[in-house]
Amino acid sequence: MLKLNVNGKAASFDGDPETPILWVLRDHLDVTSPKFGCGMALCGACTVHLDGAPIRSCSTPVSAAAGKKITTVEGLPAKLGKALQDAWIAEEVPQCGYCQTGQMMSAAALIKTNKNPSNEQIVAAMDGNVCRCGTYSRIQKAVTRAAKASA
Repeated sequence: MLKLNVNGKAASFDGDPETPILWVLRDHLDVTSPKFGCGMALCGACTVHLDGAPIRSCSTPVSAAAGKKITTVEGLPAKLGKALQDAWIAEEVPQCGYCQTGQMMSAAALIKTNKNPSNEQIVAAMDGNVCRCGTYSRIQKAVTRAAKASA
């Protein structure tokens, strides 16, 4: 039985410790914001934080999360979560919306460590998060806006 901490709440998983975190969250704990995209840690749709660092939950075994904090978009600090949501709306980022929680989790990790990121830093931090709709310039503007609002 693995003891987990998901969005600040105790949880447990009694299954194969090699099960990817994504499937434990979605299928066993009913946390469906991280999405399955590629299954190979290439697209970023499944991005969550593990002890504050962004990881690809589709390829990280749940055993790696034992004793650590898993955070999804729902578990972000209120001020940061609201800043991201408001910025995403203001910049009209979402089209299909599928990648958005992964995008927001990568942006949140950057903003936590850098309240005034340059465009180059934003691009580097968001690298590996694929948006099939191609809203990258809007994402970049939204990250800048969210960073300012959360400072």
